[in-house]
Amino acid sequence: MKNAHILVIEDEQDIRDLISFQMKSEGHQVTAVDSADKAVSILERGDKIDLFIIDWMLPGSMNGLEFTKRLRAHKSFKDSPVIMITALTQPDNIVSGLDAGADDYMTKPFDLAVLQARVRVQLRGVDQAKLPGEDRLTFGNLTIEVAKCRVLVEKEEIQLTSTEFKILLLLAQKPGHVFTRDQFISNIQGDNVFVTGRTIDTHIAGLRKKLGDAANVIETIRGIGYRFRDEG
Repeated sequence: MKNAHILVIEDEQDIRDLISFQMKSEGHQVTAVDSADKAVSILERGDKIDLFIIDWMLPGSMNGLEFTKRLRAHKSFKDSPVIMITALTQPDNIVSGLDAGADDYMTKPFDLAVLQARVRVQLRGVDQAKLPGEDRLTFGNLTIEVAKCRVLVEKEEIQLTSTEFKILLLLAQKPGHVFTRDQFISNIQGDNVFVTGRTIDTHIAGLRKKLGDAANVIETIRGIGYRFRDEG
């Protein structure tokens, strides 16, 4: 996606200015504010935002985590990419950020080139989601036929359970996005499907075994969850 509109919410001016400069150098439009309260005002006036970069620890009436939750409850921004940046580095903090709705999480200090790459990944996911009639996902020797619920490795169909297919499709639709176990549960739980955090690991292990040579597309993020390997 070219010329995306990115909203940066960061209270440290030096970091805010650096992020803004880097994003503008990629051709993006950038709006930068120092609090979630100011960001809410921007949303209320109807500005179109394609991606959010949000610091967790912010001054004012709400922090970045609370603002992200508010975004996910807003019909216009419930699917907008969110990258959270913070000095909080513990796995529990990262899980909380992802569970609140962040698509990615970077700890300070971070490399601006890496942030740029993460932004490209998230915006590429937005572009892919807009493709009409997208029914076939192909990653090397792995093909997923969405409507037919078929998965092929080296053009040979493999048999997956309904839960395994849902997990694979969820991952494949957002390469690079880290899913926590709770996010898997909320996305794949159904009338006849009951899963827990522990069983997610079992389903992933079974899925990898069946994928064989294509199993390395699913990466484990220790202490957090899983993601589909991004080739970009």
